[in-house]
Amino acid sequence: MTFNTQGRIFRFTSWGESHGPAIGCVVDGTPPGIALAEPDIQRWLDRRRPGQSRHVTQRREPDTVEILSGTFEGHTTGTPVSLLIRNQDARSKDYGEIRDRFRPGHADFTYLRKYGRRDYRGGGRASARETACRVAAGAIARKVLGRRVRIRGAMVQMGEHAVDRSKWDWKAVEKNPFWCPDADAAEAWTDYLDTVRSAGSSVGAVIEVVASGVRAGLGAPVYGKLDSDLAAAMMGINAVKGVEIGAGFGAAVLTGEENADEMRMRGGKPVFLSNNAGGILGGISTGQDIVLRFAVKPTSSILAPRRTVTVDGRDTEISTRGRHDPCVGIRAVPVGEAMMACVLADHLLHHRAQCG
Repeated sequence: MTFNTQGRIFRFTSWGESHGPAIGCVVDGTPPGIALAEPDIQRWLDRRRPGQSRHVTQRREPDTVEILSGTFEGHTTGTPVSLLIRNQDARSKDYGEIRDRFRPGHADFTYLRKYGRRDYRGGGRASARETACRVAAGAIARKVLGRRVRIRGAMVQMGEHAVDRSKWDWKAVEKNPFWCPDADAAEAWTDYLDTVRSAGSSVGAVIEVVASGVRAGLGAPVYGKLDSDLAAAMMGINAVKGVEIGAGFGAAVLTGEENADEMRMRGGKPVFLSNNAGGILGGISTGQDIVLRFAVKPTSSILAPRRTVTVDGRDTEISTRGRHDPCVGIRAVPVGEAMMACVLADHLLHHRAQCG
């Protein structure tokens, strides 16, 4: 299997399967001399790990990270940082009934067609379990970016139910299991998702990620655009089916006058009067907040029977049992933050290499 690496200068390669002994990643390109210890990574992994509420999969994984290389006396050495996360609660027997059947909406069919074999235990490499590696790499990327850059994510829509942006409160995000910035919406989502789960179904979501404090000048025109790399990184997250930056698809209904982010001088510096561009113009950061959203499809593993076929070509039905997220978008919030951090760290090092 190729293409297990994300990034160019700051890059990580993930490895491992959902039901193997461990997962992990190797992070290349981290500058030397950055203070780094396991607690610096663990704090972010704890936000993603499963089993923290009834609204997510009840697989019990502590996601305890071990740094195997790349640090000495509490600081990075400039060599590859190798990270290990052991799997401790895999239940492969839960997947015995699907070993010969394709799950609709999953990668079972395409993996078998491409590789001639597939790991049916939780999806193998296609499992959302792999995203723990991304969060671990993202923790190091945040260190590279420094305290000036702040990256925050929130769920802004669950199914058809969107937040009221007039009630947006970043403090509320950490106080509910949905990472929701609208406390009233979070309360309504609780009953809604209980109903979805009781029906043996699932629902999708929209996640918004905002990076503040990003300097102007990151990104390169044509083939190294910051927005194209961010879009690719988000589309690489499991179950993501769409990405928009700034006004995104909403820009299609705006006029040129409405969409233009006008400018004025304030305190001797140019400032933008709006941010429809999402903090990126011509593929280069403007210094404004970088704002993007991505859509997560409903979890494909559901109890409701679905029509499918077997590996030997027979029509059948399938009902996926085991431990699954009724809304996988919930745990996608810290993953989206991590991928934003990794792309920004990569572009920051590119900028330093060319522009000093």
